Amino acid sequence: MRAAVPPSVPTGAGPEAAPGAGARHRPSPQRTCIGCRRVRSKPELVRLVLPAEGPVAVDPTGRRNGRGAYICRQSGTTCLDQARKRKGVTRALRAEPDRIDYELLAAQLAALPTSEEVSPSPR
Repeated sequence: MRAAVPPSVPTGAGPEAAPGAGARHRPSPQRTCIGCRRVRSKPELVRLVLPAEGPVAVDPTGRRNGRGAYICRQSGTTCLDQARKRKGVTRALRAEPDRIDYELLAAQLAALPTSEEVSPSPR
């Protein structure tokens, strides 16, 4: 016969079993900048998206539909120039060159807040 376990003693099941088990630290996903080719965490990068229709655009939320590629948030225009020289945007997004407006992308990147101004989103 099994002894009764008082309700205040964790039995190994449920969220109260291990203190702090529900509050694990999950590392941020890593992505590669298409300009400088450095691997960084996702909050340090901004996503470029190729939607089904229309030109390539900056996706500050990182959730728009379409094929995506990442570029450094801090040095966005510099990395965009490097990606342009290497044809990295065309290759990463599998896009035709006529769907990429580099001047528009540079303006959108310049208008974004830098990583110091962006607070991490709670998940």
